Amino acid sequence: MAELEAVIGLEIHVQLATRTKMFCGCALSFGDEPNVHTCPICLAHPGVLPVPNEEAIRFALKIGMALGCEIAPRSIFHRKNYFYPDNPKAYQISQYDIPICGEGKLGDIRITRAHLEEDAAKSIHLGESGRIQGSGASLVDFNRGGTPLVEIVTEPDLGGAAEAAEWARLLRETVRQLGVSDVNMEEGSLRVDANVSVRPAGASELGTKTELKNMNSFRFLQRGVEAEIARQEELIGAGGKVEQETLHFDPTSGDLTSLRSKEEAHDYRYFPEPDLVAIVPTEAMLSEARKSLPELPEARIARYESELGLDQAQARLLAGDPEQAEYFEAVLDLVADPQPKVVANWVTGELTAALRQTEEGERPEARTLADVVDAVQAKRVSHAGGKQILAVVVSDEESDVDAIIEREGLVQMGGDDGELAGIVAAAIEGDPAAAEQIRSGNGRAIGAIVGTVMRETKGRADGGEVNRLIREQLGL
Repeated sequence: MAELEAVIGLEIHVQLATRTKMFCGCALSFGDEPNVHTCPICLAHPGVLPVPNEEAIRFALKIGMALGCEIAPRSIFHRKNYFYPDNPKAYQISQYDIPICGEGKLGDIRITRAHLEEDAAKSIHLGESGRIQGSGASLVDFNRGGTPLVEIVTEPDLGGAAEAAEWARLLRETVRQLGVSDVNMEEGSLRVDANVSVRPAGASELGTKTELKNMNSFRFLQRGVEAEIARQEELIGAGGKVEQETLHFDPTSGDLTSLRSKEEAHDYRYFPEPDLVAIVPTEAMLSEARKSLPELPEARIARYESELGLDQAQARLLAGDPEQAEYFEAVLDLVADPQPKVVANWVTGELTAALRQTEEGERPEARTLADVVDAVQAKRVSHAGGKQILAVVVSDEESDVDAIIEREGLVQMGGDDGELAGIVAAAIEGDPAAAEQIRSGNGRAIGAIVGTVMRETKGRADGGEVNRLIREQLGL
């Protein structure tokens, strides 16, 4: 059988953090009592008329601009017809052939469209152990019905499960930094569907796709896509044929189950919404959206790589958290010898580890971490000593680095310190086997002696200097 390759496209639903619903004045909520945020409009009583939420339109414009989308000078709403208990109108107000945001790009992945629509109500399915007797019973909470959504659809440009999860993380952080949604997957304000197909490697024609619905974490997204790719490859390898359908991935069991055959656009009988006028963004709205955009993760990653020389992984780690990125830049501006990679390591490595060790610890002022880095760079304290200082700063909220160094006795022992040379000599004498291995060319054996010295000096010795003294005393 020819080698197969995966082709993946994503559909992401972003709940917008507006004050009210998309077409009525009901407040948005999460976790409130069921069915308390409803009105005749979102419950589809006869004769009611929807009114578009201007704040949602402005938020959609910001998302479109952040994704480099073409903003439509005029877009319209459509009725997407389907019958389901979570949809009291028997149609969803969405956008079809004239979305507010057209083609765009994030990273190397092309965006097909980003359009406005309303969310459905929340279905709660109860089994035999539920409050309602009998299997398969369901309840519907209409609080969520009518929540403003932006659906972002990508081209099938993703080639693997890990890549899909990583790109979805970038999208989430981009939207988060716009301030238009909290993109909380656990609460459902960000939901990801994946369209998955496989084809012979190098082929241009797409295979039959299936859709994985509503993955609620990036880890589950990756696992679900991996499972579906494996299923399709196994099916084709056995001479079978992939059927177009919608699937559910169970992260507990790892099983994939069919929900329904995959609908096509004609199945929904789209037609223009007669109760709503077209959306025509004004130049003032476009200008406001454009000016409100912050430096987005993709641009910050590129700047960190090109201007500061950080590797991609480090740049992504920092840019993925705007508060951490701003903190990193503040520390970098304050250190005496600004080395971006060194400062990035302290922010994402040593400081993160120190904060993890204490439940109530808070990130110190940028000046404090800069003083720690300066002390290590100037060899006043060892790297291990710098970590000890951080532990004190984080747990005790003390900011005087010089005072901590003196109180804790962390002043580094240098190579011209006879005491350090004596400790090294004692460590060599105490481990003749390791010393002989070092003389024989086994460089890794030096770690045992270095460890002994560091324990004896309580981390006050410089590791590089200890290595030099060991080799010097062994005649190497």
